[in-house]
Amino acid sequence: MMIRRAEPRDLAVVDRLLSQVLAIHAEIRPDLFIPGTRKYTDSELLTIFADERSPVFVAEDADGVQGYCLCQLQERRGLNNMPDGRELYIDDLCVDEAARGRQVGRQLYDYVCAYAKNLGCGAITLNVWEGNTAALAFYERMGMTVRKTVMETKL
Repeated sequence: MMIRRAEPRDLAVVDRLLSQVLAIHAEIRPDLFIPGTRKYTDSELLTIFADERSPVFVAEDADGVQGYCLCQLQERRGLNNMPDGRELYIDDLCVDEAARGRQVGRQLYDYVCAYAKNLGCGAITLNVWEGNTAALAFYERMGMTVRKTVMETKL
């Protein structure tokens, strides 16, 4: 498995994987996600691919791209109540349904951890939608713990 930065040639497979992610979210929260859509347009994705502050990594083997991890570099500067620092936020991590269970997600996550550490990040953060038990279990296996809980009242 080789992990590398996403390139424009990866657009179609990242689109397909984004659709897989959205399908999971739409099933869990149909009040918030529209089935059959995806999070980013092709134009937005190409802009993200080119942005150094939002690296997208793909995991590729002989059969092609098996997963991706879309990240965002976040920096805190000059806050009264928090020290300056940087973190890497994982916006999306998806392994193709056909490749799950083959350690692709672990390899992507480990790669992103090393990348963040090399940038001087103090943490990696992400959000998991309530009800996405498979993702939650995966991130717990990676050693992640709860930092904060976001709550809601539906009206």
